[in-house]
Amino acid sequence: MEVIYRYDGTFEGFLCCVFDSYVNREYPSQFQDEAHIENSFFPARWVGTDLRHAQRVLVSLGKIDPYARELVVRGFLTCAPDKEKMIYRFIRSLYVVGRPLLRRLSDEAVLPLLKAVRHLDGEVHLLKGFVRFSDFEGTLAGEIKPKNRVLPLLRPHFCDRMYNEVFLLYDRTHREALVHKPGQWVILPLEEFKMAAPSAQEAQYRRLWKRFYDTIEIKERHNPRKQMSSMPKRYWETMTEFQDEDYFLAGSDPLPEGKTERLPEGSRPQEV
Repeated sequence: MEVIYRYDGTFEGFLCCVFDSYVNREYPSQFQDEAHIENSFFPARWVGTDLRHAQRVLVSLGKIDPYARELVVRGFLTCAPDKEKMIYRFIRSLYVVGRPLLRRLSDEAVLPLLKAVRHLDGEVHLLKGFVRFSDFEGTLAGEIKPKNRVLPLLRPHFCDRMYNEVFLLYDRTHREALVHKPGQWVILPLEEFKMAAPSAQEAQYRRLWKRFYDTIEIKERHNPRKQMSSMPKRYWETMTEFQDEDYFLAGSDPLPEGKTERLPEGSRPQEV
């Protein structure tokens, strides 16, 4: 019997959908999280989140193969269309075939998941070098705009290397933030975030970084295509070296001619 499973959008909630499908001997035709409920001709059922059920599914995957469990965990962080259905198909095949499934790289139950996870891992790798932080009286703040949900995978990198710092890294796409202070971290939802204008010292640092970036280029070898290959253009929006002149002005600096305010009238952004 085909049925639509609706759940709370969490990874644990999705694992509970997997658990329920086996208990009820159902094959879900679609998964909908509570933020994306759509009408359908198929019957729909809400699946509640039970951490015990989620843990049983996760443990069973690890018993088959730890790498398979890791693929499922990372797969849920990807931006792949219908990622739940893609992961569910992999899990069902894994339960039937077992560990040998992981050697069938072209299998239709395996290949889409592998491609999605590779895209996720590639984006995480790039963002480790493309993140730019600004200093606001001892608190560092940065923004990213990724396709995948990368903060859980970026967390170990930045928390380990900046363990003595207080910092915030905001994901504009998924509206969540990694917040860290020595010995503690949390990833929490944050609907809106706007950086305050920089201090005079921070504005100077930004200008120095921009000058460094412009200076090290060999003008005779300027190659825009190679530049966008090594540093994809979709990341430029949050990188210091590609910002307009307003970004390099301190809060006390006068605005450029023709501009009367830094923020839209009536806006109430959250500042660092």
